[in-house]
Amino acid sequence: MSRSLKKGPYVDAKLLKKVAKLKLGDKTIIKTWARACTITPEMVGFTFGVHNGKDHIPVYVTEEMVGQKLGEFSPTRKFGKHGGKIQRELDQQRAMAAQMPAPAVEKK
Repeated sequence: MSRSLKKGPYVDAKLLKKVAKLKLGDKTIIKTWARACTITPEMVGFTFGVHNGKDHIPVYVTEEMVGQKLGEFSPTRKFGKHGGKIQRELDQQRAMAAQMPAPAVEKK
């Protein structure tokens, strides 16, 4: 459910103060825990360290990101891979094939 138009987008006030202090193109990472904060045009060109529950993931804000939330670019769950026994066997076969030396090609 989206936020009402009367209230407007949620933007963390502390985060806007930090952005206002820096110059455009500054390479410092602005650490934040405000994952629900909406990205505004003033934030374009800065790098934010968005907290995912464990670490701060660096997110460089571009124009296409305006209107989205900061938390969308910092996943909170680590993806293991799909599959089980069959997938493990396929991975082992690929590893064995990678270890074998490539056959020599003769030139005529």
